[in-house]
Amino acid sequence: MMQLDFKEIITVSMVLFAVIDIVGTIPIIVDLRAKHGHIESEKASLVAGFIMIIFLFIGEELLNLIGIDVHSFAVAGSFVLFFLALEMILGIRLYRDEEASSASIVPIAFPLIAGAGTMTTLLSLKAQFQTINIVIAIVLNIIIVYIVLKSSAKIEKMLGKNGLGVIRKAFGVVLLAIAVKLFAANVKGLFV
Repeated sequence: MMQLDFKEIITVSMVLFAVIDIVGTIPIIVDLRAKHGHIESEKASLVAGFIMIIFLFIGEELLNLIGIDVHSFAVAGSFVLFFLALEMILGIRLYRDEEASSASIVPIAFPLIAGAGTMTTLLSLKAQFQTINIVIAIVLNIIIVYIVLKSSAKIEKMLGKNGLGVIRKAFGVVLLAIAVKLFAANVKGLFV
């Protein structure tokens, strides 16, 4: 039975906010805007939200199709979150993406917002939280993403490089703690 739980919504929202790292990607967004002109904030936000919600519902079936259970995926997801958190905290880059040729749907909606880390996180969260609460958290994050995309230049000027760095590191620590909790909650399921 699905039930609303505001604590779960807040927790999942914070996890997704940290993984999507829309504030930390402001420099990338500003650079893409300079290279490719106007960014369609509405289109990028809606497509990213659509991808995330669809994957939340069919991702588990895709895993079953290839013979992977949710606990295994959640443990793997905890490793992805762990390394994303390390990137955020230490300011290093473990994963390198190809250079973008367009700034509309690709690379902003996918893979910048709804990328591999976000997909892994969604299925990992599904193993631990109610689906309705995850959907609400996705919608809340997409609203935040839209606001940030619309006002990325203003936010960059207001926070400055140091402010963006502090926010990124703070969410990195939160994400690291969540990765450890996710691992601990699902590792037992591997041996059942």
